[in-house]
Amino acid sequence: MLPPELSTALDAAARAPRLLVTSDFDGTLSEIVSNPADARPLPASGDALIALAGLPDTEAALISGRALRDLRTLSSMPAEVHLVGSHGAEFDAGFAHDIDTDLLHTIAGTLSAIAADKPGVTVETKPASVALHVRNASDSDGDAALAAAWDAAESWDVHATTGKAVLEFAVIDTDKGEALDILRAEHRADIVVFFGDDVTDEKAFRRLTDGDIGVKVGPGDTAAAYRVDAPEDVAAALEYLLSARAESGRS
Repeated sequence: MLPPELSTALDAAARAPRLLVTSDFDGTLSEIVSNPADARPLPASGDALIALAGLPDTEAALISGRALRDLRTLSSMPAEVHLVGSHGAEFDAGFAHDIDTDLLHTIAGTLSAIAADKPGVTVETKPASVALHVRNASDSDGDAALAAAWDAAESWDVHATTGKAVLEFAVIDTDKGEALDILRAEHRADIVVFFGDDVTDEKAFRRLTDGDIGVKVGPGDTAAAYRVDAPEDVAAALEYLLSARAESGRS
């Protein structure tokens, strides 16, 4: 059962002339998993998002910290669902800003050296950023790796983002909020719905305006007006919105 106030808000959003439905991927459309390569959308969530993208005057998108190539592979979304990777840096049409590849290589080398003697600490190099993952490390190794990364970053001109057991350094300054604004303008959306679970999603929540719907998944402080417990609830909300949108005559 969805919170009654969320159901009411989704009913109103379903009647928008032009609707944009957006979501984070990990921890929202997909469960959080130990091996990032194992993440997949919950079938109900994926099916509902694809179906929404097929309705008239309705757009659907994923905005993720994943590299765009990985998001495309793991989500298995068709072209009808727009994909934005690297926290808003990567669109299908290219990067939002120029990339400093020399700095990117420096960061990757430094973080790889930090992780080398710490089991469970891994480094993920993306087209516009490098992420240090500590989810599978011991507390002591994870804390030591994060501290060393912060020390190294003092000499880098980067945009740092902290998430759930991850520290990411981007060589361009962009975020999910900017990506949301770009999508809203591109598709002339009257109402935006956004689902997210991590601190990186808060910048998107803060870009929402009157009539928009932000849904926080799980615990933690948030700027979102609504909250659900788990990715299964996101599936329920997407299915509810799909049904309400279809019943509103937008099918």
